[in-house]
Amino acid sequence: MEQSNQNKIESCPVCGSKEIEKKLQCRDFTVSKELFDIVSCKKCSFFFTNPQPEVSDLGRYYESDDYVSHSDTSKGIVNWLYQRVRKTTLKRKLKLVNRLSGQGKLLDIGCGTGHFLHTAKTGGWETIGIEPSESARKVAREKFGINAFEEDHLVQLQAQSFDVITMWHVLEHVPFLNERVAELKRLLKPGGVLIVAVPNHLSHDADHYKENWAAWDVPRHLWHFAPSDIKNLFGKQQMGVKEILPMKFDAYYVSMLSEKYKNGKTSLLAAFWRGWISNLKSGGDPPRCSSQIYIIRNND
Repeated sequence: MEQSNQNKIESCPVCGSKEIEKKLQCRDFTVSKELFDIVSCKKCSFFFTNPQPEVSDLGRYYESDDYVSHSDTSKGIVNWLYQRVRKTTLKRKLKLVNRLSGQGKLLDIGCGTGHFLHTAKTGGWETIGIEPSESARKVAREKFGINAFEEDHLVQLQAQSFDVITMWHVLEHVPFLNERVAELKRLLKPGGVLIVAVPNHLSHDADHYKENWAAWDVPRHLWHFAPSDIKNLFGKQQMGVKEILPMKFDAYYVSMLSEKYKNGKTSLLAAFWRGWISNLKSGGDPPRCSSQIYIIRNND
C-alpha cells in the first residue's frame, strides 16, 4: 500500500496549544504496515496520531478481514474469541443503558454490524445507527432489520431528540473531534446520557507493550485518550463525566493482539497473564483499565 496523503495537526484539539512533542512511533500492523508518529501536547498531555491520513484516504486503512468490528465471522482464534465475549458484553451494555435512562430513543454511532442495536431494540428501545462501512451497514440491515445510515445522516437528525447516545470504541476514530463533540451536544436531550468507550493509554498493558500496544491501532485511532482528556473535551460543551467504568475483557483481548505484534505469534497464556496483571493494576485515580466507559451527562 502506498503512503497516504498526510494531514499535519498544528495545535492540540483539546486545549489549543501549539507545543507538541513526539512520543513514539507505531506500525499499522493490520493493513498497511506503515509507520505513524504519536505526539503529545506539552500543556495538557493529550496524545494523538500526527500527521494523520487525509479524511478521503482513511477508508482504505479499514479494508481488512482482520478488522473484527466490521466483520461477522468467527474464523480464526481472534475472531472466535471476539464473538464469544461479545455475547456477554452486549447484555452488560444494555443493562448499563437501562440503569442510566428510562427507555426511549437511542442512537449508536459506529454501530458496526448492528449487534448492540439489535440487543437494545429487542429490549424495548427505539434505535437508530450510524455506520461509515457500507458492508457493515448491509449486515445490520439484512440480519437484524436495523435502521443504519451513513455518517452524513447525522446532520439530518433532529436536535435534542435522543435520550441516550452510545459510541463503543468510536470516538478515537473520528477525524473532526471538536465538531463531533458539538454534534453530540446538539443531538442529546437536556439531561440525556452519552456513553463513550475508548482505550486508555495510561493502562498497565499500554506501558508494558509500548509501541506494540494493539490499542494504538494507528492510523485508524487518530486520538489516544486518558481520563483527563475526556473530561476536558466534553467540559468545553458543558457536558460532565459522571462515572468511569472498566472494560476488563479488553485487557485480555488487547494483550492477545499485542503479544502477536511484539513476538510475531499469538500466545494465549502470556496474553491472559498480562491482561490479568493490567486489570489488577487498573484502580486508583485516575483509573487505569485498558479500556474504559465514560458516562457523560448533558448538563443543559
